[in-house]
Amino acid sequence: MFLTLMLLRNSIPGKQWIGKHRRPRAVTWQMTRNTVKHLERERENEYWISRPYMTPEQEYCHAVERRAQNWTKIKEAKFCNFPQHKRIADHLSHLNITKTWSS
Repeated sequence: MFLTLMLLRNSIPGKQWIGKHRRPRAVTWQMTRNTVKHLERERENEYWISRPYMTPEQEYCHAVERRAQNWTKIKEAKFCNFPQHKRIADHLSHLNITKTWSS
């Protein structure tokens, strides 16, 4: 039994490309090239991210005016859809058809 297990141990059970005990893929030169390109791209991105465009002093409150203008535009857009003011007399005018009791 142990001899049989030792001799037949190298086979991969079931489908050989999927599952827990699958056949390992060979690493090709294309895979290596793609990984190296990906790592170089990441390194370049980290380089550019590490050097800011503005200093912290320039960046502090640099967009206050633009944000204030955007906020006024949003407020005006909301208020233009707001209905006109109505008085209580407008709501109760249907009750004022005849005034026989007060005349």
